[in-house]
Amino acid sequence: MAILNEHFDKLPGQYLFPEIARRVASRLEANPDLATRLIRAGIGDVTEPIPAACAAAIRQAADELSHRDTFRGYGPAVGHPFVREAIAAGEYQELGVEPDEIFLSDGSKGDAGHALEIFAPGNRIAVADPVYPVYVDTNVLAGRTGPIGADGIFDGILPIRANEANDFLPEPPDAPIDLVYLCFPNNPTGAMIDRPGLASWVAWALERDAIILYDAAYADFVADPSLPKSIYEFDGARRCAMEFRSLSKSAGFTGVRCGWTVVPRELEGRLPSGERRPVHPMWSRRWATRSNGVSWPVQRAAAAAYSPEGRAQVRELVELYRSNAERLREGVAAAGLRVWGGLHAPYVWVGCPNGLGSWAFFDLLLDQLAVVTTPGCGFGPGGEGYVRISGFNSRERVEEIVQRLETLQVPA
Repeated sequence: MAILNEHFDKLPGQYLFPEIARRVASRLEANPDLATRLIRAGIGDVTEPIPAACAAAIRQAADELSHRDTFRGYGPAVGHPFVREAIAAGEYQELGVEPDEIFLSDGSKGDAGHALEIFAPGNRIAVADPVYPVYVDTNVLAGRTGPIGADGIFDGILPIRANEANDFLPEPPDAPIDLVYLCFPNNPTGAMIDRPGLASWVAWALERDAIILYDAAYADFVADPSLPKSIYEFDGARRCAMEFRSLSKSAGFTGVRCGWTVVPRELEGRLPSGERRPVHPMWSRRWATRSNGVSWPVQRAAAAAYSPEGRAQVRELVELYRSNAERLREGVAAAGLRVWGGLHAPYVWVGCPNGLGSWAFFDLLLDQLAVVTTPGCGFGPGGEGYVRISGFNSRERVEEIVQRLETLQVPA
């Protein structure tokens, strides 16, 4: 009989978002009329159409595939040069990132897990707490952790506290670490690190010979030009960091699927023998083995996002969602609740009132306001006592959430 991966049993219950869906479904079954009032502001899925330039590119690409003389079959596993060149010019023109250091994928979520294939078991891993669950769960499934403890922390992963005391900005640890996951603008807290803060992480990684797995999927939401959008804005980062990026939230590609990872040629790790090796050729070999690349229509759409028309349309989408989050921040504060984020990120992070737990406050908002949020405890033990509200919605629905917050009644 085939032997299954026992590490699945280490994960507690369902993945966060299916559990939210289950709870909402049970409410709808008990009260079908709730469906007419329900506003989903939990999972960070977009609501608006993709940019017109991207849609046109998909239609044109589909037409090309229907004719023999313009048909496309297998492409480069790492992405067609014209897409990588467009991304390099649009995102990294002054940062020294070359097109062949950009590897196309179906999104940064997958890449955060795929990265483990090029790092040996036994690496000492750190993550912020609270944190996007994928960083932890993929390490668990790969057998890189022990069991989960009573404190909610997996043996083998070092949690770096991000809390109210440090404005939800994790600081470099003193413990010996080989790999650390960072996410800015942060999911779930909406916190955004400043230049001195990120520079300190780069300096720490260089000193410790560690690698930063930097998730910048929400970089387009940074509204202040003094704040960093890419880790490669800092000297030395090319020697200590991989960067994950995505078009999911900026260009509305959650259903289209396209992102990329930057792996600089200077980035190195060590073999068990101690020999230093560059990461770039290993990542390239990984993609050649595992994938035949992103589909032709999606790559055409990704390149179109960097055309003059596409860039303008992407900016319009980003500004809608960013301003939605800012409006939610205002509404939450007006309701007398503690709130963070919502300025350079599409999420607001809300403190649960009167000692309520995350799931209890989730239920309260669902039952009283018919608003679906995300319980903070799903992002790690440090998220207990908070909920996340997403700005990915129409402005009309955001204003409705703000109005409903005015009627919120919290038990004493």
